[in-house]
Amino acid sequence: MDDTRRRSLITAASEPDRISVELSSRRTGMSFQRTRMSADRTLMSVIRTSLSLIGFGFTIFQFFEKLKEAGTLASAHAARNFGTTLVALGIGMLALGIIYHVQFMLGLRHIRHEAKAEGLIHGESLFPVSLTLITATILLLVGVAAIVSMIFDVGPFG
Repeated sequence: MDDTRRRSLITAASEPDRISVELSSRRTGMSFQRTRMSADRTLMSVIRTSLSLIGFGFTIFQFFEKLKEAGTLASAHAARNFGTTLVALGIGMLALGIIYHVQFMLGLRHIRHEAKAEGLIHGESLFPVSLTLITATILLLVGVAAIVSMIFDVGPFG
């Protein structure tokens, strides 16, 4: 084997294949998108559970409130307190879920910027505002309005 051929084989073996690097970069970039979507799915499960707690608690509260107004029950304090507690639990769970989601996404963006700076990711992929986060925030506001209405007998749900 001549010396030129041997050098070209050694050089070809030691240099990373451009296509392989591009594919690896694409996979890394797509893994960030999959992780982002996974975080959205996690927030959606928090929304479903919180919505169930808030809805069930508000329904119990209203049901026993109407029975009390109709004169069927003399006192409905225990049921009203249970309903209010469920709504408060749903609100608390949703607030913690939103905080966790925002912290996770900020961390993910930071890691993505570091990977881009190190050349592991080529190209710019936007992290759009999460519609799931917007929905969770609106539900949180509705839940707060519901519990204020339940406790102080004011507002749109009174």
